[in-house]
Amino acid sequence: MSEAGRVATFEEHRGLLRGLAYRMLGSMADADDVVQETFLRWRAADVAAISSPRAWLVTACTRLAIDELRSARRSREDYVGPWLPEPVIGDGAPGAAELAELGESLTFAFLLLLERLGPAERAALLLHEVLDLPHAEIARVLGRTEPACRQLLTRARRRLAGSPHPPTPLSSGQWARAEAFFTALHAADAPALMAVLTEDAEAWSDGGGKVTAARRVIRGAGRVARFLAGIVRKAALGLRLAPAMVNGRPGRLLLRAETVVAALSIEVDAAGRIAQVFIVRNPDKLSAARAAGRPNARAVADARGSGPGPEPSTRTRR
Repeated sequence: MSEAGRVATFEEHRGLLRGLAYRMLGSMADADDVVQETFLRWRAADVAAISSPRAWLVTACTRLAIDELRSARRSREDYVGPWLPEPVIGDGAPGAAELAELGESLTFAFLLLLERLGPAERAALLLHEVLDLPHAEIARVLGRTEPACRQLLTRARRRLAGSPHPPTPLSSGQWARAEAFFTALHAADAPALMAVLTEDAEAWSDGGGKVTAARRVIRGAGRVARFLAGIVRKAALGLRLAPAMVNGRPGRLLLRAETVVAALSIEVDAAGRIAQVFIVRNPDKLSAARAAGRPNARAVADARGSGPGPEPSTRTRR
């Protein structure tokens, strides 16, 4: 295969690899590093001996992501406050056509569920439930026997027992509740917020020790409603909330002087109530959100059902 052909083959799979690496790592910058290293290994490989470029690339990318995740987990042990993935805004990346229909596996709720799993368990679950690979293929990717691979998946499912993985697309009724939530949020109306929150609602706020944020997950409809209303009231002067798709869910970008200072996403339960609110304030994680420009309501409508995300511009801290 010529050098041009080698590059073209890799580019055909770049979106797939980037989407997989992001779901493994929760960071677009780290995902891009893994994809770049996969490309370097692909350029050095004996492609004449490779029967399936896709299988080879997925294997290389997955193993590199597992190694990177082990390192990232050590860093997250010292993280200040709740950790959230880097937000992915809009409908560009990660993932090309192969993963475009799998935007639900980008949600904060799903990615946080994956944090309960070890690196190999996480990889096995993603390969099976997101890429739909058979057990034999997953075993080959992970370099394990098929029975060992089945045990990995069983253990992963046990740890996620009772949780949908990945979450399902939002219905029209759930979208309507989401809009009611954002209307109440814009008005800093705590009672109206409580009316659309589940009783055990959670608010996650990731400041990474860089900016002010809640150091613990806030739980309970009343506390979450007051917390959110307080944020908007305190920051009302000069603050603008712009509609956006954030990790495949309805969200808002909080802008001050046209600079994104936070990205907010929600998760809705089966009844249509808001179960979780995720707020990323760590400035190291907002480079991609800032690069996304100024989203608008039409962008949100157009993005329903598509896989979100812009190209990142700088490396993100874990």
